[in-house]
Amino acid sequence: MIPTLLFTLMTMLFVPFASADTGEASGDPELPKVRVLTSEGAFVLQLRPDVAPETVKNFLQYVSSGFYDGTVFHRVIPGFMVQGGGFTADMSRKTTRDPITNEATRSLPNLRGTIAMARTSAPDSATSQFFVNVVNNGFLDAGVRGAGYAVFGKVTEGMGVVDAIASKKTGVSRGMADVPVEPIIIESMSVIEPSS
Repeated sequence: MIPTLLFTLMTMLFVPFASADTGEASGDPELPKVRVLTSEGAFVLQLRPDVAPETVKNFLQYVSSGFYDGTVFHRVIPGFMVQGGGFTADMSRKTTRDPITNEATRSLPNLRGTIAMARTSAPDSATSQFFVNVVNNGFLDAGVRGAGYAVFGKVTEGMGVVDAIASKKTGVSRGMADVPVEPIIIESMSVIEPSS
C-alpha cells in the first residue's frame, strides 16, 4: 500500500516536467522562465529552482549579467545535444565564476528538451556551460554512470529552433570537434517576467 501511494505521489509530482519530450508544454507559471534569442530563432526555458536551487541561481546570475550574450553553441551533436554558454564566436573561452555543486537527481532525468549543466569529468565542475538534450539521454542521469549531469529546466517553446541548431554542419575549430561551421550565436538571454 505505501509503495503504491508513494509511486502515485511521485508520478503526480513529476508528470508535468516529464512532458519535456514535446518541448512545447506551457508548464507552471510560478517557475522562472528565460527567453533565449539565437541567430537561428528563439526558444523559452522553464527553470526548476525547487529541485536544483543552486544550479538555477547560478544560471540566472549569468543570464542577468549578460554573460551569455554573444556566446555560441560550440558543440553540436545530432541525435544527442547542443551545448553552449562558454565561448565567443572566435572560440575564445570566457572567464567564469567558481564551479557549483552538482545537483543531478533521478527525479529530473535528461529527457528530450531538458537543459542541463555541462561539466568536466569532475562532478562539481560546472560553471556557465549548459546543454539542451535533443533526445532522451538516460545515460547522463545521476546514478547511471556516476554523478550524472544536473537537469535544471526544460524547453517549453521553440524546440524546433533547438532541433534546427542540432542539424547544422559541424567541423573542427581550434582543436575542438563538433563546432558549427557557421557560428550559432546566442544574441541574448532574458528573464521573462510573470504577467500580472
